[in-house]
Amino acid sequence: MDYSIYPRNDILCIDMRSFYASVEAVKRNLDPMKTMLAVVGDLKRPGSIVLAASPALKEKYGISNVSRYFELPDDPDIHIVPARMADYLHVSLEITKLIHNYAPKEAIHPYSIDEIWVTVNGLERLFGDRRQIAEKIKAEIMESFGLTAAIGIGDNKFLAKVVMDLHAKKEGIAECSYEDVEEKLWPFPIEKIWGIGSRMKRNLNRMGIVTLGQLARYDLNQLKKRFGIMGEQLYSHAWGIDLSPVYGNFTKTEQKGFGHGISLLRDYTEKEVATCILDLCEEVCRRARTANQAGKTISLSISYSSEKKGGFSRSKSIERPTNVTMDMYEVCMQLFQKFYDGSSYIRHVYVTLGNLYDHEDIQLDLFEDRLKKNNIGYVMDAIRDKYGSTSILRASSYTEAGILLDRSKKIGGHQA
Repeated sequence: MDYSIYPRNDILCIDMRSFYASVEAVKRNLDPMKTMLAVVGDLKRPGSIVLAASPALKEKYGISNVSRYFELPDDPDIHIVPARMADYLHVSLEITKLIHNYAPKEAIHPYSIDEIWVTVNGLERLFGDRRQIAEKIKAEIMESFGLTAAIGIGDNKFLAKVVMDLHAKKEGIAECSYEDVEEKLWPFPIEKIWGIGSRMKRNLNRMGIVTLGQLARYDLNQLKKRFGIMGEQLYSHAWGIDLSPVYGNFTKTEQKGFGHGISLLRDYTEKEVATCILDLCEEVCRRARTANQAGKTISLSISYSSEKKGGFSRSKSIERPTNVTMDMYEVCMQLFQKFYDGSSYIRHVYVTLGNLYDHEDIQLDLFEDRLKKNNIGYVMDAIRDKYGSTSILRASSYTEAGILLDRSKKIGGHQA
């Protein structure tokens, strides 16, 4: 492979080791790397997921973020704590502020709450070479927050991310340039490589491709024939090539639709789920109004409880775009009444407003008082913006089936 035709950048991929668990350990004056600690989504539910496990807990008992609360061993040395999402968001933002001391805003690309890419091109005179910068950032994060970071360094984002996953989590800091790909990446199984999921792994395994090196040596034309443009990307990544932008605004600007859903904590009946659907429509339409958009396609997805399984997902297009809660709710209930099997309990609901239009382009119906219906929604939004998300709610939201009051206390579905 002739790497001379590809750009070389100085990219760091910074990952906070067992972030939620480490934050909770530091709050309790415990060593995040030596303490056995599990962060659980909801301590009242035995089946609640373990959101994070400290390295010591992972090593001794094999607990991971797919384990359940009831699977935690009965060991008095294990600290079991509830998730506090607001704390993790606060620490994440503070770490990002720290990184701003080393690189400009356009060179920083957050990937998740605990992982971030940083482009450090041209900073040698200020902070040293890219490895020295990584060492400085790692040390300052430890000094300021008591948290351990793993940092991958690469010629592009892919290399920085993969070497961080494969090597830096053990070594602390690891580096991979184009010339290191064969030695540092090719021996690993393809499922260890960022961007290759279980389904792709099965497809590649059927083709006799088990390691990244085998993928790199596979015929490119065959990969393109089998996977299309994805086959070309897989081949490029196997050789360590990634042309993703390393500067600029990385936020998604085009909104395709607005959706909102919930996994219910108990079985809901047909009568109760109507309240849940109304609350979800309220949130979706509020977001659409905030973006000054309305949609013509309304979708409803329902999953039944584990006893029966199954469910349905259906959509309906309407004549005029809307962001009025009751308009969307009426369509969702039409879909529900048409496709619901009539007897199953419900555990998951998701609603979507798509096929978007700018609100200014909507022609109001002169034969309906639609202007008043639109204005009511905007007035309710203004009250909530000023006095809080639960300052004005529909009466149904205060019933046992309502979800907005409980969700207002959570971030990402977990306690704030």
